[in-house]
Amino acid sequence: MYDIRHRVGIGASLTEVYDTLATLEGGTRWWTTDVTGDAAVGGRLTFGFPAPDRGATMEIAELSPPSRVGWRCVAGPDEWVGTTVTFDLRAEGDETVVLFTHGGWREPVEFMSHCTTKWGYFLLSLKHVLEDGTGTPWPDDEKISSWG
Repeated sequence: MYDIRHRVGIGASLTEVYDTLATLEGGTRWWTTDVTGDAAVGGRLTFGFPAPDRGATMEIAELSPPSRVGWRCVAGPDEWVGTTVTFDLRAEGDETVVLFTHGGWREPVEFMSHCTTKWGYFLLSLKHVLEDGTGTPWPDDEKISSWG
C-alpha cells in the first residue's frame, strides 16, 4: 500500500483547526464549497467537485477532539475507494501541527501524483482560512492541470 503524507503548521488553536476539519461547514471553507451529509462518527460526507467521478463520499471513521479526524472513502474515484484520510493534530509552540495522511493506495498511479499536489494545495488553503480568512476551496482553487 502507498500513502500521501504532508505536514503543515497552522497559526490557530487545536480547537479551531479540529472544528474546521471535523464539521460540514468547516470543509466548505478549505476543500470544496459543495459538501453535504452527516459529520458524526458513522455518518457520511460527500465532497463535490466538477467531474462526476472526482467527488468523494467519506464515512466518518473517527473524531477524537481535538487531536484526530479520520475518514474512509466509500465512493469516488476508483483509486480512492477503500483508502483512509487522517488528520492528526498537536499543539507545538504557537501553532497547530497537522499531520495528514491519505493512506492505503493500491499502487502509485499518475492520479496519486496529481492528488499529492492537490492535497498539499488544499492543506495550505486550510492554513490560510484559519490564519487570515482567505481559503481557496473548489471552485476557487488553483487548477494544476486539465484534471483540476
